[in-house]
Amino acid sequence: MNILLQVTGNATVAVAPQIEKMSLGELFLAGGWLMWPLLALGATAVFVFVERYVAIRRASTIESTFMNRIRDYILDGKIAIAIDLCHRSNSPVARMIEKGVERLGRPLADVQNSIENVANVEVSKLENGLPFLATIAGGAPMIGFLGTVLGMVQAFMNMSQASGSIDMTILSSGMYIAMITTVGGLIVGIPAYFGYNYLVTRIERLVFRLESHSIAFMDILNQPVSK
Repeated sequence: MNILLQVTGNATVAVAPQIEKMSLGELFLAGGWLMWPLLALGATAVFVFVERYVAIRRASTIESTFMNRIRDYILDGKIAIAIDLCHRSNSPVARMIEKGVERLGRPLADVQNSIENVANVEVSKLENGLPFLATIAGGAPMIGFLGTVLGMVQAFMNMSQASGSIDMTILSSGMYIAMITTVGGLIVGIPAYFGYNYLVTRIERLVFRLESHSIAFMDILNQPVSK
């Protein structure tokens, strides 16, 4: 670091130069063109996570008395009312049970297969977008690493083209690209990774609920009719 000398009276005082601080915008631009794909991937990751979180949370909401009411309607022979209740509930569990109610009178194996098919479709709908979120989690750090390599290449090219002594100003542009893109890739990739695993965990819990409600519905059908 260069030290400035300032003469005060008969004394000479060493004055440290002021260090200029870069804003976030300046740091972003210093990272080069790769920061723009990282910004787009980060915005997409946030959108996918929020949209899927809301969808999964809405799908997991169902009345605690839903299965009890379905059982009462079926045992009382009120099939139309049971189907209407499923329509009004409007959840993966309700749509699965509705398909089972519509198949009443057929062999139990056919009813169970219909329920399982609906459950698979509902889970597949909830998983929409998750592969893309996983891709961002793995791809963003790789883009950051690419920026690191490109930045180091630029730094060495600047060194080879410099005549005379080499100072940090010659290397700064390449080093900015190398370091900032690495940080940017990790900032995007790490939250996307944790967000993906969190959503997968929520879906696994919902799958367990679908299975438990499917078993409860089949138990209702296997329940002996009281005379």
